[in-house]
This record gives sequence, structure tokens and C-alpha cells, in this order.
Amino acid sequence: MKREATATQLLPTSLRALIIAASYWVLSISLTTQAGSIAAFTGCVLACFAVDLLISRPPLANLRLGVIALLAVLCLAVGVTLANGLTASQAFAGLVGPLAAYETGEVLEWLIFSASLTLVLRCLAHRTDLGKVLEIVFVASAFVITLAAHRQGMIHRPFFIGDFALSRGIDPSSILLAFGCGAVLSLSALLMIEHNHRRLPYHFTVLGLLCFSLLIYVQFFGLPTPRMTDDLGLTGTAPAGGSAQDENPFRDGQNDTSDMQTPVAVVLFRDDYEPQGGAYYFRESAYSQFNGQLLVVPQREDMDEDLIDFFTPTRTEINEPLPSPELRKSVRITVGMLAPHRTPFGLDTPVAYANTPNPNSLRFKQTYDAYSLVPQYDFSDLIGRRSGDPQWTAEQRQAYLQLPADPRYRQLAETILQDLRPEFADDPYAKALAIKDYLDRKGIYSLKNEHAYAEDPAASFLFGDLTGYCMHFAFAATYMYRSIGLPARVGIGYSVPASNRAGGSSLLVQAINGHAWPEIYLDGVGWIIVDPAPSRTLVDMSVDPQNSLQQLLGDMLRDEASFDEFIESQQDTTLPLAAMLRALAGVMLALLVAAYAVKLYRQRAPYYAQADQRYRLSYRAILDSLGAMGLRRRYGESRESFARRLSAMTPSFATMTQSHLQQAMRQLPGDALVSVDMAEDINWLALDKQIRQEVRQHIPLWRRMLAFLNPVSWLGTH
Repeated sequence: MKREATATQLLPTSLRALIIAASYWVLSISLTTQAGSIAAFTGCVLACFAVDLLISRPPLANLRLGVIALLAVLCLAVGVTLANGLTASQAFAGLVGPLAAYETGEVLEWLIFSASLTLVLRCLAHRTDLGKVLEIVFVASAFVITLAAHRQGMIHRPFFIGDFALSRGIDPSSILLAFGCGAVLSLSALLMIEHNHRRLPYHFTVLGLLCFSLLIYVQFFGLPTPRMTDDLGLTGTAPAGGSAQDENPFRDGQNDTSDMQTPVAVVLFRDDYEPQGGAYYFRESAYSQFNGQLLVVPQREDMDEDLIDFFTPTRTEINEPLPSPELRKSVRITVGMLAPHRTPFGLDTPVAYANTPNPNSLRFKQTYDAYSLVPQYDFSDLIGRRSGDPQWTAEQRQAYLQLPADPRYRQLAETILQDLRPEFADDPYAKALAIKDYLDRKGIYSLKNEHAYAEDPAASFLFGDLTGYCMHFAFAATYMYRSIGLPARVGIGYSVPASNRAGGSSLLVQAINGHAWPEIYLDGVGWIIVDPAPSRTLVDMSVDPQNSLQQLLGDMLRDEASFDEFIESQQDTTLPLAAMLRALAGVMLALLVAAYAVKLYRQRAPYYAQADQRYRLSYRAILDSLGAMGLRRRYGESRESFARRLSAMTPSFATMTQSHLQQAMRQLPGDALVSVDMAEDINWLALDKQIRQEVRQHIPLWRRMLAFLNPVSWLGTH
């Protein structure tokens, strides 16, 4: 009995040991060497088997949990001390070498750590319900802690996954998805082990199919991405019932910095360009039309004709004349959007957009080329130019000069301009720089304020504490520019420090780079960015450079192997039949493997079952084998009648049937209760073997081969 009970425990013990050991491996892989991770795995497996086999025997059975925990802590302390001693020992390092000494220390430390912790967890699980919960929490925590660095779109983290994928040209998300499926399977298995050992193969088959279905879904529909960005680049969705362009652009009290590092796009420079101001400006939209309360995206067709507010399937260009070519340089960039955007964006002054092949449709939501005319002018080129476009009508110019009916805007602007030198007193660009300088000196950058709840948020900011973020500065500057006769608007998009490019050809755009800035129009030059930069700030908006992620996404976007596929997709719009057939073949293969696994389990289960369960599993295995060869019970036929019908072929089957019924009903002829010892009096495995030998003498080989090859023959057993 003890030997059979031990054999019965082998499956759940082995499965539990592998799951917990895998969590140690996942947890340790970024903290130690490969040898240390193997040691952690090994220590856990040894401890699991030792506890499960010895928990009911002295001396372990006689020790209290507190004593076991204390012994584990002492063992861990001794092991860590010994490991550190070996690592620091010059004599040992001289004997085996420095690297071998370090590896030995790591192996010893992680081996004892995993064994000690597993010893405590398994003893707790055997003696208390809380211990089972702690075991599951530990496994979940190991996966969560290791994969937490992947949050906010950091697909290159953790680095041991990102580096592995990058060196092999693999999308790290595929590996991370596999880790996630492994975590789900592990946690589910731990839960099922505690309740029902017998049905583990069925549960795992279902879970495996679910995980495989998830992989197929991702292959067809892509990976989850951040939600649509708002006007500051932050991810979110517009409220139902209204356009995001009509809502209040001020987000006071709603700014959440938790997703600031989220990548929203990657830009690939096809032409070299370094901005003079130290930042790349990517314009997506603009607030130009005053609706009586604040500036909004214009609804008039004669405003902002230099902006393209839709994604094109081919190529589209702006409707107005191009800026002066001698003061600008043509630059082409390729944009890969990682989050949905309402409109495309381009570098500084985009003049055309063209759709491009998407090299990774699972990663990029949209890819396109943006053609821009970037600034190549200096201060002397802008001084002395008139404001506005001579080709504008009076109505167009007036539209760019409208502002709230608050005289304080003009009064403050005129006060600021009093300090201008006489030769610049009437110069539009000099006036704009003077107002910018005032906001630079007086303004304070902060995300926490309540100007948005005022009737005029810009006035509340400008004539209040001058504490706000980019939207406040941009609106306040634009209103002051308009108050003194300078056509102005608020540009919306991204501003990325030029240093982030780090000498490469790709540039990562993150949510933190979402920005708003004021622009004025100068004759012969076009829209000029005059962006205030407050010298004081109450919030740290800096983030660590993501050079690895930037390079990884840039390499994905740079992949030109998809060009032929793109051309073919333009010529043939039919469904990708080949891809669908491959996916279907994969699903069918997974189902086939699962069916064979269940069939094998049902045949081998009697060898590992407890004595009081072997009668049922042995009888089921024989029914599976007979059914696969076409020998099944007829409708309404009892088990005894079925056995009598086959008695000429296999007399032993009648014996098994009678013994099975007696054991199942727990009574003998004469209504005496059957004891558990009856299960030991019948050698079910020998009876199983005898029946199979008798059947082989009457069933031809070809029929037995077909039965062996049929993966779902067990479905008809009853």
C-alpha cells in the first residue's frame, strides 16, 4: 500500500516541483549566472520531493513549523556565509580560478536559498491551508516581478529577454507572450493539483488549447497597444457623444504621469537633420479657430491649409504654397505608430504624407513617410519680416487674430514690449521673442493646478500664479500675440530632445513628449515655432533614455523585406488563404497531440493509481482498447451482457467485469460489504495484460493498427 501510494503521489509531486522550480528559474535568471539559475531549479526540485516523501515520517513529522522555519533560516545563513567565503577566498580563487570561484559561490548560494525556502513553503502547504495560498502567491510573484519591467510598452525589458530576441531578430513580445502563457498554466496547475489529481490531463489539454488560441489570435489581430492618444500624447479615449477636438484641451487635475514613458511612435530619419533649437518638433494638429470661448481645431476650410488631418492610403500633399525653399531643407522621415492617432504627424513643417509598407503589423498600427521642410534660418533671417501671408483674405487674417474679449491680454503684452529696443519696436518676430522671454522668466511649470475650471483657463494662468504646463503657456502666448496683431495659433504634437537620438537614425517618441506650443506666421517663411521654456519647474519630466528600445523598434521599422508583400497586397485584396491554412493546420496539430496525450494517459493511468481506484481505471482502459477495435456495448446492453458476448474471445474480460461491478457497488454476493483489501486481492494489471493477449489472438493486425492510430477512440467509451 505504501509503495502504491508513493507511486500515486509521483505525478502531482513532480508537476508541483517543476512549476515551483520554474518560478525560481524565472526569478533568478536576471539576478545570477546560468549556473546559479540551474542550482536554484535543482534545489527546489530536491526540496519538493524530500518534503512530500518525508513529511509524515520522523524526524520531520515531529518538528513544529516554527522549528522547521528556524532550521531553514540557519541553513540559509550558513550557506550564504560559506558562499561569500568561497567567493572572497584568494586561496580558492587561485586553486580553481576567479570565474570558477564566483560560479561556485553563486551555485551554493542559490541552491541553499531555493531549498530552504521551498522546505518552509511545502511544510506550510502540507500542514495549513495558508501554506497552499502562499505557494501560489510565490509562483505568481516570481513571474510578476520578473516581467514587471515590460510595462508601459517597454518591449525590450526585461533585458535578458530583449537581448536574446534582439540578437536573433525576434519580436520580444512573442517571448513575453510565451512567458505569460507559462505563468497561466503554472498557476492553474497548482490550483488543480490541490483539488483533483485524476483530471489533470484533461484540464491541461483545455488550458493548452486556450493558450494556443491566444497565440493564433495575436498572429491575426496583433498585440494589445496603448489606447488612442489625446492632444498631449497621453493615451486615452475621447468621451462618448462628442469629438475630442471640441473638448476642453486643458487637463488640470487629470494629468497622470504613470504612463509618461509609454512609447507611442518611432521615427526613422531617411535624411540627416539636427534641429537648431535642440529639440525635434513633430506637428500633428493645431488650435487656430476661436469659438467664442477658447481655441479649437478649425472647422473652416480656409484655415490651416498646411495641415493634413487624415491618413492617406497613397500620397497626399498640403493645399497651400510651400514655404520659401532657400530658408528650409527637405527631410523625409518614416513614422511607425505604436498607438492609434487621430491624424498623422510630421517633422516641423510637413508638406506631404505617403503610405508605406508595414514591416510588422503586429507591432505598428500605422506606418507612413512624412516629407517636411525643416528650418535652416537664423535670427537675422526672421527679423524685419512682416507678419501674416499677403495672399490671405481679410477674413482669414482676422480669424488668426481672434481672442477672448479680455483687455488684459493686450495690456500685458504692451507692458512687456515697452522694454524692446527702438529698432525692434515694430518688428513682429522681436515682439514674439519678448513675450516668450517674459513667460520663460516668470512662468513655473507644474502639472497640478486648477486653471481648467475657470471660464478662461489661459487668463486664470497668465494673470494668476503663472503656474501651469505647456497648454497654458501656449494659449497665453498665442492670445498675447494675437492681441498685438500677430497671426498665431497653438501647435499640437510632440517635442523630443535631439540628444535622445543618440547618434542613430531612429528616434523614440513617448507619451511624455506630448507638447503644445505657440506659432506665429511670417511672410516668406511660414509658421514659426516660438516656444516658451519656463526656467522653474515643480515636476520632474525627465525619463531615462531608452536606446535599446529605440534601436529595436527602429530596426523593426527599417525592415524593407515586406516591400514585395506590400506590392502583392495592393494587387490582390483577397484573404491570406495560405496564412489561414497554416493557422488551421497548427490548430489541428495541437488538437491531434492533445487527443493522443489523453489516450495515452487513460491507458497508463492504472499503473500509477491507488489500489482502491485501480479497478475503475483498469476497466476503463480495457473498454478504450476494445472500443478502438470496434467492440463496444450496444444501446441498452448491460456490462454483464457485454462481457458474456465477448466471453468466447476473452474469458478474462468477464472476470474483470464481475470484479469491477463488485468493487464499484461495494458489496459481494450475499450483501456483505467489500473491504478495501479486496482491491489488493485482485491483480488488476495482470488481468489487464491477460485480456489484451486474448484479444490479440482473435483480432487481425491491421485492425489493431487502426485502433492504435485512432486518436479519439476513447471518446466512444461508456
